[in-house]
Amino acid sequence: MVFLQAEMCWNVLISAGQLSPKGLLLRKSIIVRLLEDVTNRKASKEHGYYIAVNGLKEISDGKIRELTGGVLFPVTFTCITQRPMKGEIMVGSVEKILKHGVFLKSGPMENIFMSAKSMSDYKYMAGENPMFMKDYSKLEKYTIVRFKVMGFCWMEADRQFRLLATMAGDFLGPL
Repeated sequence: MVFLQAEMCWNVLISAGQLSPKGLLLRKSIIVRLLEDVTNRKASKEHGYYIAVNGLKEISDGKIRELTGGVLFPVTFTCITQRPMKGEIMVGSVEKILKHGVFLKSGPMENIFMSAKSMSDYKYMAGENPMFMKDYSKLEKYTIVRFKVMGFCWMEADRQFRLLATMAGDFLGPL
């Protein structure tokens, strides 16, 4: 899992009701609103998934919005992010098993598909608890798996990445 540190500039809107003449309370309101905005945005194509805000660099002078009375503050901060990379080795857990493959979850990444074709020698076993089996190894729900990222794409509507994974390679598979 690759973590990156990114410097970002966002506009933080503070409503008129949250404004305070005391500088410390205003700073607190800006920080709380920034954390809420980062949580709500979840991810971006450029930076990947937002993991944590780890530094506040600058809060610039606010600009009053005429219609609402709120104040827009340009804020510069650093944030730890996680972005998938082709060829990266990751660890995740099996969330859903289908005849054509499995869906995995790894950290904030929830849409990771591993095709049955990329799981060499594993055979699908239908039933109440479907699974893939190979000799004495099995892939069932909640199994922890080491896999390699074959490719990924950004889905703007969902604000998340979709990954294609494989277990083809040395030291990959159930742990």
